[in-house]
Amino acid sequence: MLIGVPKEIKAQENRVGLNPASVAECVHHGHKVLVQTGAGAGILAADDDYIAAGAEIAPDAASVFAKADMIVKVKEPQEAEWKQLRKGQVLFTYLHLAPDPKQARGLMESGVTAIAYETVTSARGGLPLLAPMSEIAGRMAPIMGAFFLQKHKGGLGKLISGVPGVEPANVVVLGGGVSGFNAARIAVGSGADVTILEKNGDRIRFLDEYFGASARVIAAGKAAIDAAVLAADMVIGAVLVPGAAAPRLVTRDMVSKMKKGAVMVDIAIDQGGCFETSKITTHQEPVYEVDGVLHYCVANMPGAYPQSSTQALNNATLPFVLSLAGKGWQRAVDEDPHLKMGLNVHDGKIMHPAVSEALKF
Repeated sequence: MLIGVPKEIKAQENRVGLNPASVAECVHHGHKVLVQTGAGAGILAADDDYIAAGAEIAPDAASVFAKADMIVKVKEPQEAEWKQLRKGQVLFTYLHLAPDPKQARGLMESGVTAIAYETVTSARGGLPLLAPMSEIAGRMAPIMGAFFLQKHKGGLGKLISGVPGVEPANVVVLGGGVSGFNAARIAVGSGADVTILEKNGDRIRFLDEYFGASARVIAAGKAAIDAAVLAADMVIGAVLVPGAAAPRLVTRDMVSKMKKGAVMVDIAIDQGGCFETSKITTHQEPVYEVDGVLHYCVANMPGAYPQSSTQALNNATLPFVLSLAGKGWQRAVDEDPHLKMGLNVHDGKIMHPAVSEALKF
């Protein structure tokens, strides 16, 4: 199979679908790989590195989209990209279709078979292709929040760790899944006063056992969320419903009552966000203010650390890339029910039930 790797064009996105090591593995398995010139610049991988791995270099994205049997990306295709997709072609990337009906319709109209990283499952019930980016976004969240707590950045001027005799920042994490757990780990390690709200009983027990006295773990409910958010210096939204739009846990009214200069970091923004006041931002302009509260809602947080995130993503996606390329998408999903859960669009139709329910078409 001819695998195509275009350069990412989303704002400040420096990751790449396949790094040279992954290309070499694909070539080793008998596949051809066509990489757009400059696609690896964000991870300091030159065209010569890809050539040494066995790839061919394409002069532009149009050549990649026109020739490849399967397109491997990182972020959801932008309009200029989905217009180049075609029937019979496979797209393997993050899609996050639930809050993005325009992209969904574009993919449907193209006829492409689109398989989304974020809805591929595992035998243990996890999301193995979403997990590495959730880990990175989770670990980034307290770091970004702490940065914007600086007074001259618009924050309330509170050091996340505190100092002897001075209380640390009160950090509230909504959701104790992969991203929330990792956010809590970094916040605890930074010396913050951490509260995690989670609704799954088994997960609550795990979090309680893991963190012990270093973080409070509370069963999530409206009253508990309201109380925690209003007392918070930093709120990290880390809730996820696979394939569906994120639930809105913090209302505009709640934001208006929060501390002025508090910081909200919405890791769930890819799925529409879990704060009613959330809207997508970029690394270039990452924050905005609502009622005196700073909102950090960057939709591609791991793109800030492309060296780490590309390697972590490739570690997870490469086995599936090889399966799709070696067997063809139909046989690959027929033989792997977990990969089949990644099938979001095929032949002009939405195939994933949660995505279909969220989009209402």
